[in-house]
Amino acid sequence: MTRYALFLRGVNVGGVTLKMADVAATLAGAGFGAVRTVLASGNVLVDSPDDVADVRSGAEAALRDSFGYEAWVLTYPVEEVRAVSRAYPFEREVQGHHSYVTFVADADVLDELAALGEDPGPGERIARGDGVLYWQVARDHTLASAVGKTMGRKRYKSSTTTRNLRTVDKLLLSADSVHSRS
Repeated sequence: MTRYALFLRGVNVGGVTLKMADVAATLAGAGFGAVRTVLASGNVLVDSPDDVADVRSGAEAALRDSFGYEAWVLTYPVEEVRAVSRAYPFEREVQGHHSYVTFVADADVLDELAALGEDPGPGERIARGDGVLYWQVARDHTLASAVGKTMGRKRYKSSTTTRNLRTVDKLLLSADSVHSRS
């Protein structure tokens, strides 16, 4: 049994409003075990014996069927998410800045996004990681930054989702607390 982190794209931020209790019930009903949501921004922990691709497609189908929206779910074993957090290449907490991780499921898209690091905006730092884009930006420049302007494009919806590094770490703490009880 593998513990997975599911990152739901575009939930409770852009018109798709879901109650996390309903999301948890839907995923449990779809056969996932030990379902736990973290915060209200579409972060879910589940157990499954299936591989990443099957977990992703199963979760997307369950959410689509239950809530009637085009669900995109980026799925990772929790240990991969832990490695992503550990590898964050910038100082984690910088006053006046946000520290982000963009999870990217498509290698070509990751190449495109990583190229933004060649000409970042003011106060913006961009680095490529293993299947992710690390990003740090001044709080007042998030939407006007190179990454911010790019991520809104429709092309990236199905294969990317961005999380604040603090959210990633809260998800990992939640995974640890579930694991320590079992």
